[in-house]
Amino acid sequence: MFAAIKKNPLRWFFIGWILLNIVQAYTTQLLDDEAYYWVYSRQLDWGYFDHPPMIAFLIKIGYALFPNELGVRLFMVILNGLTLWLMYKMLFVKNERLFMAMAASMAVLQIGGVLAVPDIPLTFFTALFFWQYKQFLEKNSVASALLLGLVMALMLYSKYHGILIIFFTVLSNWRLALQWKAWLAVIAAVLLFTPHVYWQYQHDFPSVWYHLKERNAPTYRLAFTTEYLAGQLAFAGPLIGWLLYYAVIKEKTPDPFGRALKYSSLGIIVFFAISTLKGRVEANWTAPVLVPLVILAHRWLAANDRFAVWVYRLCLPVLALIFILRLYMAVDVPALNERFRDEMHNNIGWAQAIKEKAAGRPVVFTNSYQYPSKYWFYAQDTAFDLNSTSYRRNLYNFSSLEQQFQHRLVYLVETVLREGADSIATPKGVFRGTEVRDFQSWSGIKLQPVSLPLQLVGGQTQDLLFRSSENLAGKQIVLDVYKGDQLHQRILLAPQGLREGVYSAPITLTGEAGMYRAKLGIATNVTGLISQNSPTLALELR
Repeated sequence: MFAAIKKNPLRWFFIGWILLNIVQAYTTQLLDDEAYYWVYSRQLDWGYFDHPPMIAFLIKIGYALFPNELGVRLFMVILNGLTLWLMYKMLFVKNERLFMAMAASMAVLQIGGVLAVPDIPLTFFTALFFWQYKQFLEKNSVASALLLGLVMALMLYSKYHGILIIFFTVLSNWRLALQWKAWLAVIAAVLLFTPHVYWQYQHDFPSVWYHLKERNAPTYRLAFTTEYLAGQLAFAGPLIGWLLYYAVIKEKTPDPFGRALKYSSLGIIVFFAISTLKGRVEANWTAPVLVPLVILAHRWLAANDRFAVWVYRLCLPVLALIFILRLYMAVDVPALNERFRDEMHNNIGWAQAIKEKAAGRPVVFTNSYQYPSKYWFYAQDTAFDLNSTSYRRNLYNFSSLEQQFQHRLVYLVETVLREGADSIATPKGVFRGTEVRDFQSWSGIKLQPVSLPLQLVGGQTQDLLFRSSENLAGKQIVLDVYKGDQLHQRILLAPQGLREGVYSAPITLTGEAGMYRAKLGIATNVTGLISQNSPTLALELR
């Protein structure tokens, strides 16, 4: 055995990597987002509120083979291993020892590669894109162009951030704009991605609204930028992140392929640094950067031994930290679980406690895509999330699932205390449950102002024109106006139908001049609970 490992260490490195992640995937409970994407897979479609459909498709197949956590993550483990293999195949210098030390020192490649999140297929298809782009540069054939177009479409079907890889690659080699075969690749990608674009059109482009407008913070905070920059160093490391970025900056890239790698790795980091001016940027949004980062940093470090030695020196401490983290993820340690209350533990006990209290009644959660998703997976009992105007829209606003709960006796689970509510003690804290008879909600109705942005004169009554996807007869419509994160004014609307699907309602807003946020909602038959039925709307009070 040891002789075989010594003879071909790289092969056994890949085998060990895959096997370790399979064990991790099987023994670790789902994170909140993983359960949410599993709910995606219950109803396959060409698109979802937050993301394109690739993650749902991969989970669907894996879960059909293994109906547990391993099934949810199966293809993530496989794609993670293939990403690592493609990165190795694209190295400029075949220094296996340095490559293995770099990969082992990057916690996000090890542990992150287990998780069922869109970043994993995006990172894989990013690696495949660079592989195919290299083939296109060398062969410049129709076949290589069509394959490049296919890979670009698959990147976009994984996560919208794939467009940044394409943009910075073109920016690194502007002569592509003069090549008809490059245009052929673009046309192929656009045609293949058309079903998702059409889905967005059918649903009034909810993902565009959410990612470009609704996620924006009311005001800028310096912490958005500093946390992002610090997070990127940890994301690429945690201990060698600084060295990898230093190596990429120092590395010369006179060839088109190398320039594409460098433009993509540094360009995406700068792009999201600028994006922090609008709100918080998650560290994982730069996941595709890992591919060009490893390839370029490897070439520079292979030629600079006095820096490469730090990769070897820091590898063992990182491996020790990763081992402890892997063990914590897989094993229940009550003292630690109760202290940190993380997403990876106590899910089964939490779901069972709520299921017992519900006593056969279907469960409806409020203002959380995480809770119903986790409950559905671990209790194996379909649940629904009703989002109010104080929260944000998500998949549950666009799913037909809501219809299954209408006019039924349901059990409403919240964290707030309602009069007469049950107290539900769970391993994740105390929740509140209330029985609701003849439950009625309309979060699936889409309300959209006719003209944007909304501009009002303080204290004066003006007409608000908006469209509705369904008839509003007998429903109480509300316009909730927020200043920052605080509810500033709730305006009860009396809409009058003007023509099919278009309504008018008089509104009066008081307060200081400035920018506000507003959301249209519809009152449910639960006291004080208003569903969110529109995207976040910018409102200027003059």
